[in-house]
Amino acid sequence: MTRTVLVAYGSKKGSTAEIAQFIASILRDEGVKADARPAAEVRDIRSYEAVVLGGALRRGRWHRDARRFARRHRRALAGRPLWLFSSGPLGPSALEGDVPAVRGVHQVERRLGALEHITFGGRPADGARGRIARVVLEEDGDDCRDFKRIALWAECIAAYLTAIPRRGRTGPVGAVDRAARPLPRRRSGDRR
Repeated sequence: MTRTVLVAYGSKKGSTAEIAQFIASILRDEGVKADARPAAEVRDIRSYEAVVLGGALRRGRWHRDARRFARRHRRALAGRPLWLFSSGPLGPSALEGDVPAVRGVHQVERRLGALEHITFGGRPADGARGRIARVVLEEDGDDCRDFKRIALWAECIAAYLTAIPRRGRTGPVGAVDRAARPLPRRRSGDRR
């Protein structure tokens, strides 16, 4: 059963855009139709049955385009399966994979009933300066993104989407037994 998913993103230097495009490609590999688009360019989401929204992190804030997208489409998002991701941490915290959501993301997650939020590591921009960028480049290479982890997350989204009934046939998109969800409903601040 084919689903149509929007993977919208706010990206400053391109790293988050690459993650979004990778997520869309994994969804397509799993039989889910997916479009990756910059959040600022999306005017209407009615043709999408689900949304993945991502934003770069900078100085403890989620990218402005992702925040604006969530506000602008809040009514339509409330009726669709929604996943959130952040990207940007560098160094050991990014590689450990347990980075809590920043305040703005947590608010979007709570207000819109997102199924999950996850934070992926980032990649320093070309010519990045500063102590953290220098340490990351010396110790961990130039990329803290874990594409295996990103692919696994996207595969779980695809599994969820192919398991739920289509809108208009047996009920709304969200009408699915919670026990059948491949992704646990977890708040960003919760510890495992």
